[in-house]
Amino acid sequence: MEKSYRPNLHLALMHYPVMNKNGDVIASAVTNLDLHDISRAAKTYGVRSFYVVTPLADQKSLIEKIVSHWVSGAGAKYNPIRREALELIRIKDSLAKVTDHIRSQGEGTPKTVVTCARDYDRSISYSSFQDMLKNRSSYLLIFGTAWGLSENFISKADYILEPIKGNTDYNHLSVRSAASIILDRLLKLDVRC
Repeated sequence: MEKSYRPNLHLALMHYPVMNKNGDVIASAVTNLDLHDISRAAKTYGVRSFYVVTPLADQKSLIEKIVSHWVSGAGAKYNPIRREALELIRIKDSLAKVTDHIRSQGEGTPKTVVTCARDYDRSISYSSFQDMLKNRSSYLLIFGTAWGLSENFISKADYILEPIKGNTDYNHLSVRSAASIILDRLLKLDVRC
């Protein structure tokens, strides 16, 4: 891949419908660090936009306040590099509103690719997804908060990306760590030493 390669890839961080540790479907709270760290990773790897999805009015207000501080407030002057990253953030109520927004930008309906720490028979590999990204079609890579996306949500996705596996049985990364690892696996340049 050449240095200027920019895939037609969008990210979504879902706060609903996600699961709690008991398997109940919930709406989770927004985490300030997720907004900063995922937007910075997205900017680093050339992602087109980063959607933060929640139906909760108080959580949307919180996101707006954080983003406003860094994009047009005192934070924009203090750290213009951070501003560039947080400018990628779009706040939406639902996945349907995310796909409508991408479609309204003239990019067609994106194919949805969900992430999950669990194995699925129909999972696709990173190399398969890399090949798909080369066709310049629009893709939406979706991450879940709390204990992950609901089973019903996952079942409706076009694709499920294989899980990240470490060298132990422990498998409970923060979503911001998982996003960075996945973006690196998918989009890093092929650098030969």
